[in-house]
Amino acid sequence: MVKKDMPAVKIIGISGGSGSGKTTIVRKISEIVSDFVFLPQDNYYKSAEFISNLNITAFNFDHPDAFDNELLISHLTALKNGQPIDMPVYDFVHHRRTDQTIHIQPSKLVIFEGIMIFTNKEVRDLIDLKIFVDTPDDIRFIRRLSRDIKERGRTVDSVVEQYLTVVRPGHFDFIEPTKAYADIIIPEGGFNERALDVLVSFINSVIGPSEGHKEPDPASKEKDSDCKSSQHLWLA
Repeated sequence: MVKKDMPAVKIIGISGGSGSGKTTIVRKISEIVSDFVFLPQDNYYKSAEFISNLNITAFNFDHPDAFDNELLISHLTALKNGQPIDMPVYDFVHHRRTDQTIHIQPSKLVIFEGIMIFTNKEVRDLIDLKIFVDTPDDIRFIRRLSRDIKERGRTVDSVVEQYLTVVRPGHFDFIEPTKAYADIIIPEGGFNERALDVLVSFINSVIGPSEGHKEPDPASKEKDSDCKSSQHLWLA
């Protein structure tokens, strides 16, 4: 049931390979567009408590089946209908969903981020604007290596093994093909300042004016001629 006094909710999906800069884009957007709900796909991983540095490839986190899509669809639908959700919390050190949840109230804008948010058609159909972050493989790997060692208690050997065994093949099998569904493609992720300026302006035009949005710098408003365009909008 749609909440009657709730304005139309827009879901913006930001996808791309691991380490592509998706989260950086979300952070940059938050500096200008203040009123939105953030939903990371990572929170919807299935538990795999049997995983350790010694058997890191025993569960494939880089496969569409690694996610609890049933719960994800339910939560996206609820937010779309102006209803609150209790988002799960995932422990990446112990590879399991915790007993804690985060209560999220609906908002006019939902930013949904993850590596495989475009692979499932039911999930994909709930997304109003699809963005793909296109970053070179070597840069993505370096970022992933640094993150997994610092934040997830991983060893260099386990990160390299996982990357070569499942991450890299998973990217080319499942993530890269979903670029075809993107409305906007951003090279170099959150470090592409010009693209981010255009994106924020585009977001404002999609969700309409509100008190939660600040106008971007006029100098950042680029013309269509600055973008490479085919079926997608390329923000170069």
